[in-house]
Amino acid sequence: MFSIISTMFLGIGIGYGLRNWTILQKTEKTISLTIFLLLFILGVSIGSNSLIVNNLGKFGWQAIILAVSGVLGSLLAARLVLQLFFKKGGKQ
Repeated sequence: MFSIISTMFLGIGIGYGLRNWTILQKTEKTISLTIFLLLFILGVSIGSNSLIVNNLGKFGWQAIILAVSGVLGSLLAARLVLQLFFKKGGKQ
């Protein structure tokens, strides 16, 4: 886990240092396409695994609750950050 977090922070540091390069400013679209491709491949690998598909009814509700809770928590946190740090003109 430490190596993954370290790699992420290294990428953030390099990206911050190279933020004025025009080639890096055009990577937004390719990053989104790459994420969609990875999610698709993840879905294909889950769908092709008979063990997961056969036990989906057993663990499906837990997965749905975790996913919905994660999304709602992220939305609430984003809203809180927006209100606390991105006020226009100092007043809301």
